[in-house]
Amino acid sequence: MDLTMLKAKLHQASVTHAVADYEGSCAISGDLLDLAGILEYEQIHIYNVTNGERFITFAIRGEDLEGIISVKGAAALKVNVGDRLIICAYAALNSTELTEFKPTVVYMKADNSVSHTANAVPLAE
Repeated sequence: MDLTMLKAKLHQASVTHAVADYEGSCAISGDLLDLAGILEYEQIHIYNVTNGERFITFAIRGEDLEGIISVKGAAALKVNVGDRLIICAYAALNSTELTEFKPTVVYMKADNSVSHTANAVPLAE
């Protein structure tokens, strides 16, 4: 049996652009995609911490080291520049793969620089 597991998470990323007149996607700085292990065109789930909106789109590679989080297309109507997002990618894993699997969590600062990374999501206090 395959289970859908959290593969990667960009935690508290800040929206830098919201462009409704576009085919749709979310451009993310390439260095952040690489660090999280999210591939270009991979499906991502976006959770807007600022307003509670949740939506699914796909990642496109933005310029490295720019801190870009650019929500495009209809999804841009669900965000404002400066909103804080949790961006997640998931993977289907079988029971053998699950024994060694750990997600990659990238914690972001308000300027979209990286605070730190982890391989687990801590329990809430």
